[in-house]
Amino acid sequence: MSASAVRFQQVVKNYASGAVLRGVDLEIRAGECFGLVGVNGAGKTSLLKCLFDFCALDAGAIAIFGQPHRAAAARAPLAYLPERFLPPYYLSGGAFLRYMLTLHGAAYDARAVAAMLAALDLDPAALARPAREYSNGMTQKLGLAACFLAEKAMYVFDEPMSGLDPKARALLKRQVLRLRAAGATIFFTSHALADVGELCDRLAILHEGRIRFVGTTAQCCAAYGAETLEQAFMHCVA
Repeated sequence: MSASAVRFQQVVKNYASGAVLRGVDLEIRAGECFGLVGVNGAGKTSLLKCLFDFCALDAGAIAIFGQPHRAAAARAPLAYLPERFLPPYYLSGGAFLRYMLTLHGAAYDARAVAAMLAALDLDPAALARPAREYSNGMTQKLGLAACFLAEKAMYVFDEPMSGLDPKARALLKRQVLRLRAAGATIFFTSHALADVGELCDRLAILHEGRIRFVGTTAQCCAAYGAETLEQAFMHCVA
């Protein structure tokens, strides 16, 4: 595989309301944990939608492990959890996992499922219940479990900590670090700068549709003469 997991080159995306992405250049390296941060409306979710070809680019190009992003085979190594994830309300949790694994071409392994539920602190009894009865936290854990069970080379998450309690957040961080140590690539958006600083090898700050900074937490603080990542972020988007 390419040393670059994902490369965005001069990506432009416009909506009727105006430009959202204004020539984004960004590379996520294979095997790293990378965080994308920005204020609401900065273009983070739009960039992920472009990556998965949910919307067409107005200019630029995206490559996934060296292949053009619009090729279905290019997206095969990816698992994705969107922001505000909602599984089909009529499916049970177990049926949803079986369905997602089938889409990924993976077998349903009861032992692997049980281990993943334990790793994310989701009660196994929940798999018999319809998804419409799940709390926000349970729904998020189900989506994360589906991604992790697919065993992909790269995991892309839009606000993965959404709805999780402190214990679940700690368990998810443990899972992310385990996957990174095993060589997987993790790319996620977050408003929680502390999580980005704790987990990520590098981060990018997206503001008003442009990349303002790319580098490590230490480099970000040094670039803006700040003691904390939060202070550096505020200077960057000022």
